[in-house]
Amino acid sequence: MSSYGRSKRVKREKWANRMAVLGVTMVVLCLAVAVNAKGSTLKKSDLDYQQKEKQLEEQVREEEERTKKLEEYKVYVKTKQFAEEVAKEKLGLVNPDEILLKPNQ
Repeated sequence: MSSYGRSKRVKREKWANRMAVLGVTMVVLCLAVAVNAKGSTLKKSDLDYQQKEKQLEEQVREEEERTKKLEEYKVYVKTKQFAEEVAKEKLGLVNPDEILLKPNQ
């Protein structure tokens, strides 16, 4: 009888061990699926961030060019030539040595 009880116990222990291994395997597979899903999401967001980074770098270059043009315009505004152009266009003034010709209508 003792061998019968022992074999039943051994079978029960083997079955419990197999179930434990199966449980651990299932948990590991679930974790692998979760990590893979999260990894693909992170790759997609990384691509989005790379695109946004390129767009922002382009904007920075455009703004730097605009800044250079504004600096050049700032220097030009301080010149005598600019003052003469504004006086002619906006105020209709002329230099004393200039002759204005008006077309006949």
